[in-house]
Amino acid sequence: MSFSNLKSLIKTLRQQKTLADERSLIQRESAAIRTAFREDDHFMRHQNVAKLIYIHMLGYPAHFGQIECLKLAASGRFVDKRIGYLGIMLLLDESQEVLTLVTNSLKNDMNHPNMYIVGLALATFANISSQEMARDLAQQVEKLLSSTNSYVRKKAALCAMRTVKKLPELYTYFLNPAKSLLTDRNHGVLLCSVTLIHQIAIAQPSTQPELKKAIPLLIRQLKTLITQGYSPEHDVSGITDPFLQIKILQLLRLLCINDVASSELVNDILAQVATNTDNTKNVGNSILYEAVLCILDIEAESSLRVMAINILGKFLGNKDNNIRYVALNTLNKVVAMDTQAVQRHRNIIIDCLRDGDVSIRRRALELSYALINQTNVRVLTRELLSFLEVSDNEFKNGLTSQISFAAERFAPNKRWHIDTILRMLKVAGNFVREEVLSAFIRLVSHTPELQPYTVQKLYSALQNDVSQEALTLAGLWTIGEFGDVLLSAGAYEDGEEVKQVSEKEIVDLLESINVSPYANTVVRQYVLVSAAKLSIRFGKTFSESQDRLRTLITSYETSPELELQQRSVEFTQLLSMPDLIDGVLERMPPPEIRAPVLGGTASEAKPVGSTRSATKDSSLVDIMGDESPRESASASGGAGGAGNAHDLLADIFGTSGTSSPATATTGEQKSSVNDIMGLFGGAPAAEESVKEIKSYTAYDANGLLITLTPSQDDTKANVVNVKTTFTATGLVECENVSFQAAVPKSMKLQLQPISNATVAPGSEETQLLRVMAQPMQHIRLRLRISFVVSGRQVQNQVDFSEFPSDLLK
Repeated sequence: MSFSNLKSLIKTLRQQKTLADERSLIQRESAAIRTAFREDDHFMRHQNVAKLIYIHMLGYPAHFGQIECLKLAASGRFVDKRIGYLGIMLLLDESQEVLTLVTNSLKNDMNHPNMYIVGLALATFANISSQEMARDLAQQVEKLLSSTNSYVRKKAALCAMRTVKKLPELYTYFLNPAKSLLTDRNHGVLLCSVTLIHQIAIAQPSTQPELKKAIPLLIRQLKTLITQGYSPEHDVSGITDPFLQIKILQLLRLLCINDVASSELVNDILAQVATNTDNTKNVGNSILYEAVLCILDIEAESSLRVMAINILGKFLGNKDNNIRYVALNTLNKVVAMDTQAVQRHRNIIIDCLRDGDVSIRRRALELSYALINQTNVRVLTRELLSFLEVSDNEFKNGLTSQISFAAERFAPNKRWHIDTILRMLKVAGNFVREEVLSAFIRLVSHTPELQPYTVQKLYSALQNDVSQEALTLAGLWTIGEFGDVLLSAGAYEDGEEVKQVSEKEIVDLLESINVSPYANTVVRQYVLVSAAKLSIRFGKTFSESQDRLRTLITSYETSPELELQQRSVEFTQLLSMPDLIDGVLERMPPPEIRAPVLGGTASEAKPVGSTRSATKDSSLVDIMGDESPRESASASGGAGGAGNAHDLLADIFGTSGTSSPATATTGEQKSSVNDIMGLFGGAPAAEESVKEIKSYTAYDANGLLITLTPSQDDTKANVVNVKTTFTATGLVECENVSFQAAVPKSMKLQLQPISNATVAPGSEETQLLRVMAQPMQHIRLRLRISFVVSGRQVQNQVDFSEFPSDLLK
């Protein structure tokens, strides 16, 4: 049974109770339509094609009706043409060969005296035009741009934009007609002409000097829209044609970038837009946002920039989450441009940290990092610590790293710095990177006047809570090094009394940590080292406490954990050698001061991503076929968290000549306490200047270009510094950029964090890696790159060996 028209088909389909009934009905009707096509029923063709289009919209196959659509388009009746062209737009695309048969029909209909038939042809061209069709019909479209009918001019401008997208070299056909359309009084034509010029300027940047001559005309049109009274035809929520205003602002922004003279021309009109646009409605906010982007991108006056940032500040108080998110996202991009202006909105930015929307919290957090400076470090750090207590786990890794970086860079005094890190360790000790913990221990080692205070605070904290791993590790190391100060009373700098602790209480704490359910292999390693050091800190007179410490050490001589067993045996042997024990277990010299944890400036710092231990990530172990797991871990770019904090001991001890024999022995066994960073004598600052030789392209795809610039280190002849530069080659920013590297096992690798995980168009981000190799050894790298572009995750692996073989002489 075939339905007579589309209406009856839709009615019957809606009456079907199951999907199977619907599918059966569609199959029967499709078969009836195919039969009608074979019989060449002229009177029912447009009805059948209409039903076929509906069937296609439901997701069922309808390709067999393509030729019938072409026949309808070639018909002389308007009703047939309308259905035919609609079917062509839905059932065909530019990749199908059948499309070549449509070109002649389009050409004929573009010359038709009926403007609605011309409009059908232009609409079809604008939707499905291929490169061949665009080349064949470009002259026809150019002619229609000068039509006396505004309806035709508008559609012709859209077809011209499609042509320029497909074949940018054909812009010469449309450049002059497009500029002449800017004086058109019809808003629809004006909107399409502005869009066409914008597309030409993007496709052919060489035309921008010529297009800049139209800036005064664009300004005049925009001023007319702002000052024009109520116009029922174009009014949207009390604003005249907001779509046209936004398009003009976008075009002005494109034409005025990096052009001081053009920027001066638009300063006044941008100020008028910013002050005269109603911000109580979403329509007005859209125009204001576009004006803000234009002000921030061009060479605008400083007062105008402050006004733009104040508008974004008002957006932060809006109830609409989308508007607040847009404001935070934009402020993140411009905070480096005018930090002081953004600082005025600091309170409301901090309030956004308590927002229920996770996206807003994330953006507010990133902006808060960039706002920290010498004057507000106390306030903002206190707010970040409060947020750390209630934040989701996904935020804690980045938060702890940023708080540590801010404290290290802007701390007003050492006491405040230590208190801040201690509070952070108490709140989120399981989400602290190894570098943060190392930096804290270096701070304690270099602050002898605060060592009694620090060890007392850590001792008290461990008595209350041993569930935070980083806090436990820091406390064990500090008590092992400076445990003797706990045995005597005294006073801090501010007069606060130091609580005296007995040897028994200290040993009780170590034993409780050792049997705690939170104690893992790394924690027990620290317990053994602390017990060995305390055995000489308590004096040479044999006591019950020392006996308990020795018992604790020897209890792991038969441990199935090789590292624990090795330490237990070595420390037991060492304690039986009184001539060596004092020198080996004496206090360690303060480690070398290193660069800040995150490197770069506060405005560049971004939240750290995953902090899983590199030794637990087998994919990094396998990235280079001939390397050991230990070397792979070092090549992971320092992404290790508290779980791999067993590298901390060697990181603290360094590689100085005063290292103890026990430490050296442990290092010779390639144990997990080896510190690959120590091989390089300390990580240099991210902005350390290196002598550039030549840049090599390592990766260029998916809108991201990565170049490597090697140079031999000035202080170490066997070390090569490689500056990695990331550039977004497209118009879309690359987000969550992750760059990892591995080297053969005959080399050593150190990889610092990237300066910014988001690479915006027109900007460059950097990352420093250092390779230690033998002279004349050819450096080979295996690179793993991942990033997000346009919402799509990209992952690639690249083998790179283009460096000169004589790079290390």
